[in-house]
Amino acid sequence: MPKKKTAPKTASIPYRLQHQYKICVSGAAAGETVEADKDKAYEIGRQIALQGAVLLTGATTGIPFYAAKGNYECGGIAIGLSPAATIKEHVNAYKLPIAYHESSSTRALITAGANLLLTRSADAVITIGGRMGSLNEFTIAFEDQKTLGSCWDPGGIADEIPHLLHTAKKN
Repeated sequence: MPKKKTAPKTASIPYRLQHQYKICVSGAAAGETVEADKDKAYEIGRQIALQGAVLLTGATTGIPFYAAKGNYECGGIAIGLSPAATIKEHVNAYKLPIAYHESSSTRALITAGANLLLTRSADAVITIGGRMGSLNEFTIAFEDQKTLGSCWDPGGIADEIPHLLHTAKKN
């Protein structure tokens, strides 16, 4: 009987991606902080690409979209984790963009599970503005002791991060 060949555990992940820092950009998909923070998100996406890191987003509109656009325009790699079960559902049912991402992975999870997958896939999480979903992503990353960054002013959940860190006394 021939010996069964098994693939290495990392066979499905391109070698160069295994060793690149993965940074999640978290922020509102809609609302007033998007307009105020879109330029920051775009520039952070650019800087992630210029530093050779991989951008992770929730594959949505707003802040994640602008970060992906900046990343893309600098030749970076952006991976979007969609809430949909398929790319067709992502575009048609959720009405979400696929532009500016190297690839999109579907996750078909409730929001809390999707946020967990997104932040656990990242080495660091940057919060820009944001609402409840961003707060959830921040708290997951905080508890997982990820490297955290935030851009605050002029509003959103990111403005509360210094207070949350002080209150939690883990900073």
